[in-house]
Amino acid sequence: MNGQGARDVLPDPKRLRNAFGTFATGVTVVTVGGARPRGMTANSFTAVSLDPPLVLVCVGREAVMNGLLERAETFGISVLSAEQEEVARHFANPSRPDGADQFEPVAWTAGTAADAPLLDGAVAHFECERWREYDGGDHAIHIGRVLGMAVAPERDGLVFHRGRFATLAAAPRGVPA
Repeated sequence: MNGQGARDVLPDPKRLRNAFGTFATGVTVVTVGGARPRGMTANSFTAVSLDPPLVLVCVGREAVMNGLLERAETFGISVLSAEQEEVARHFANPSRPDGADQFEPVAWTAGTAADAPLLDGAVAHFECERWREYDGGDHAIHIGRVLGMAVAPERDGLVFHRGRFATLAAAPRGVPA
């Protein structure tokens, strides 16, 4: 690595997680609706394609959300704003209530294109229909086709880097990214 760091051929899981954590990611909450709606904090989210419009989210194979996404026809993704760290922590807490009760402490709006709650105050919302699922080792890669979206460009995003939450200020308007 040109003297910039130690190289592990087969890193142990803790060191690998720490190395992955050097890549800052946005923070989202993935939601499904229905009789027992559920939300889950996820930072493994990215755009895949503009045509067709596709996004992906990776979910641990053992997570309740994985089974729900396998069966759901639609799902929602709320990209959290800098002010929503507590929301991220809430939906990452395994002891939160189940079903609709877990949405009690947060403001949300019912999606119009997908039957999933969308969290108020988010930077963006994506309403998706299930498109494909792929094996991702100990995670499943869920790809959704975007049915609808909303963006609040005045809000700054919440990011996760090196195991901590941080904020990302948007570039001033008129300045190329």
